[in-house]
Amino acid sequence: MSLSMVNVDMRLKLEKLLRRLSIWLDRESVIGPLMVAPAALMLVILIAYPFCVAIYLSLTDRLIARSDTGAFIGLANYIKLLGDSIFQKTAINTFNYALVAVFFKLVLGMLMALVLDEVKFFKNLLRGLMLLPWIVPTSLSALGWLWMFDSQFSIFNKILLGTGLVDQKIIWLGMPATAMFSVQLVNIWRGIPFFGISLLAGMQSIPQDLYEAAEIDGANGWQKFWRITIPLLMPITAVVTLFSIVQTFADFQIVYILTRGGPVNSTHLFATLTHQTAIIAGNLGEGAAISLFIFPVLAVAAILQLRYLQRQ
Repeated sequence: MSLSMVNVDMRLKLEKLLRRLSIWLDRESVIGPLMVAPAALMLVILIAYPFCVAIYLSLTDRLIARSDTGAFIGLANYIKLLGDSIFQKTAINTFNYALVAVFFKLVLGMLMALVLDEVKFFKNLLRGLMLLPWIVPTSLSALGWLWMFDSQFSIFNKILLGTGLVDQKIIWLGMPATAMFSVQLVNIWRGIPFFGISLLAGMQSIPQDLYEAAEIDGANGWQKFWRITIPLLMPITAVVTLFSIVQTFADFQIVYILTRGGPVNSTHLFATLTHQTAIIAGNLGEGAAISLFIFPVLAVAAILQLRYLQRQ
């Protein structure tokens, strides 16, 4: 058999194989899993595997200083934490920090969306500028706020002293009450644009015919907002709020840069206490237990909101 005949035969076999492969890939039962496989693999490597490792570590007495994997101690770390006053304080701080911050981010983000929806001039520029607090890296913005809260050079102190509202400098990050207020303020400032732009996108998808019909029926601005805007924004509001709750409960950079959890543990969150316990103190088992303590609460919140969205 000549070389040209061999090449023709191989080419025909290759074309036949490619046709079979094309037919096989055209099946939804095949192409679907293949398209999802890379994302699923990344989730397994970056989320599922570390999560399983954290669960295992939380059930051991693993220490950084020891080369062994630690002894299995069951729920001893969790039981110890329940009786720890610092952990109890941290749990209260975390719920206070997250719920207050998310509430104000939602309210102010809604106000921001309403204002931007009415702006007609330079609207794209304004929307881009409003996103800056959310786009700028958290560590850089937190360092800027650290200077503004400085006990000696705080711009807030200069304004308050200059207007006569206070007669002495406020140590913003040195007192428990003002420290928690300060870190919450930074988180709210950073999170408002995310709520605002997301809700603005939802508002612009609402048909204008509904507002025109309501106006013909004599509805005022508040009635249109309460009867049309709020109900139709509920699905996107639920998703954005859930995402923000998870992010805020897991916040680390703002508190770590501004207060390191102080003063007197008054701003410790689960993330910062986990870092202090697992990385600085070297107790990986207890640190993993702290990081997982909030997981059931967030899981329940996610399930309830997803079920609400399905009903909607």
